[in-house]
Amino acid sequence: MRNIFLFIRRYFNFLSFLALQALALSFLFRYNKFHEAAFAGVANEITGRVNEQYNTVDYYFKLKKANENLVKENVALREMLRSNYQSPDTTQKLIVDSIRLDSLKPFQRYVYREAKVVGSFITTQTNFITIHRGSDQGVRPDMAVIGSNGVVGRVVNTSANYSTVMTMISRQFKVDGKLKNSGERGSIGWDGLNPRIVQMRNIPKSVKIQKGDSVLTSELSSIFPPNILIGTVDSIMNDPSTNFYNLRLKTGTNFSTVQFVYVVQNTQLEEQQKLENATRNTNE
Repeated sequence: MRNIFLFIRRYFNFLSFLALQALALSFLFRYNKFHEAAFAGVANEITGRVNEQYNTVDYYFKLKKANENLVKENVALREMLRSNYQSPDTTQKLIVDSIRLDSLKPFQRYVYREAKVVGSFITTQTNFITIHRGSDQGVRPDMAVIGSNGVVGRVVNTSANYSTVMTMISRQFKVDGKLKNSGERGSIGWDGLNPRIVQMRNIPKSVKIQKGDSVLTSELSSIFPPNILIGTVDSIMNDPSTNFYNLRLKTGTNFSTVQFVYVVQNTQLEEQQKLENATRNTNE
């Protein structure tokens, strides 16, 4: 308290000048219309600039929450896609118009769950990411994992709250893909070299292919929904000794920057696998 009185005593004249100056300016701006309008304009300009900078900083710190909300919204939108619903009775035609969404639930084939990437190991021949969703949240091995830019990989192990995902850039990973333009199918895998390039093999030379053509997941993939981007044609390898092309694809997903993914559950996968296994056993 003593220091405050000493400060006021030392700068009394200067503080008195500032107080009288503020009082004089308030009289000037209050009783003079021109100066009042000019002051209001300057004050609004300064306030606007301060608020703009504040909003920029505030928006930056809220980006995490905004990203999480966008991911949840994308999950809801993906689950509303017509391709996610399939009736077991092929004689019936499903028309999505004004009927309630709940009435489609018995026919929903793919269920999406959002997940955050919390670990990444992409420097080996078998590359993994870790996601913060596990068995307690309904994640099981062999579920598909996709991102906003396409295929990511498949779940291989789970704990209560975490799962490890083998990415597409692993030597053991294979997925059935198709050319978007022609529908021609081929097997896609990684050769262990470039982490942004995978190979698509056995495409007939009669198929017209151009650099930049999109390659999507096919309907024959048991875990991935159809028409999910795998990558785009980067180069076409012509082997004169065969009648097939080998394509080099640039992956849609950048595995070094992926932060959020979607775990996709094929609700009819178990039924399909049981039937296929029973058929194999019958024919053996």
